[in-house]
Amino acid sequence: MRPNIVIFGTPTCGWCKKAKDYFRSSGYNFKYIDVSQDASALRDMVRKTGQQGVPQIWINNVAVVGFDKAKIEGLLK
Repeated sequence: MRPNIVIFGTPTCGWCKKAKDYFRSSGYNFKYIDVSQDASALRDMVRKTGQQGVPQIWINNVAVVGFDKAKIEGLLK
């Protein structure tokens, strides 16, 4: 079963780009949400995690705040 991956980020965030590149190079599909353009998504993200920092990577509804590769790989298994 393929994981459900959502990346919340901004265009100027270098770690957001690294996260997208990582998932692309690993063959995973993901949904990207630009929270600088989507105020509703930003509010939901902050409400769920209490954090405004990006990237926030949601894998099967489990949040990873920041590009924590070890945690991401653990959730993908």
